[in-house]
Amino acid sequence: MSRIQNIKIAPSILAADFARLEAHAREAGEAGADWLHVDVMDGRFVPNISFGPVAVRALRPLANETNTLLDVHLMIEDPDRYLEDFAAAGADRLTVHVEATRHSHRTIQAIKDLGVKAGVTLNPATPLVMLEEILPEVDLVLIMSVNPGFGGQRYIPGSTDKIRRLRRLLDDVNPTAWLEVDGGISPANAGEVVGAGATVLVVGSAVFGGPKSVAENVADLRTAVGQ
Repeated sequence: MSRIQNIKIAPSILAADFARLEAHAREAGEAGADWLHVDVMDGRFVPNISFGPVAVRALRPLANETNTLLDVHLMIEDPDRYLEDFAAAGADRLTVHVEATRHSHRTIQAIKDLGVKAGVTLNPATPLVMLEEILPEVDLVLIMSVNPGFGGQRYIPGSTDKIRRLRRLLDDVNPTAWLEVDGGISPANAGEVVGAGATVLVVGSAVFGGPKSVAENVADLRTAVGQ
């Protein structure tokens, strides 16, 4: 199967209507979204506060019903303290920042020991060299294409080259790992991002915002990446 045929769409519930979060997440799952992306923010590592394990636990039955995976992105300081909590709440994937993790190898192994797929991510200004040593051990790598903390930001153009360079690194040492990109993704640039080597697109406003329905927005993304 080619990489283009296997692109995953991961709507970010940070951009959903919080007054109808369950309904909005359900719309995404029923529209064919593959993963639900849950941004966990502590107001310290990033300048915003969002969800905790309770939200993940609440979404777990819905994820089972719609056959979506819960992709939990920990944008928090000292994430090791909360790995067990999020695993117990039902996370399918846990991704930690290299900038917030003192011993990345130990943290990745701890996630795997909990029976959860393990990912690592880095902020836009952090060079790829910071994660090269851990690449063979992870199930996914997440490139932030905006500065984390808030939805609705514009894609940083230099991210495309970074994705391309990471794709080459992964192809050499861990070709089955997912290459996920989060920030400013829309039908206008989804093809560019996938062409550079991404296999998972985290999409917020372009799924849950605008005049079209969630289903129409997901369909537009599929079309943009040739699916």
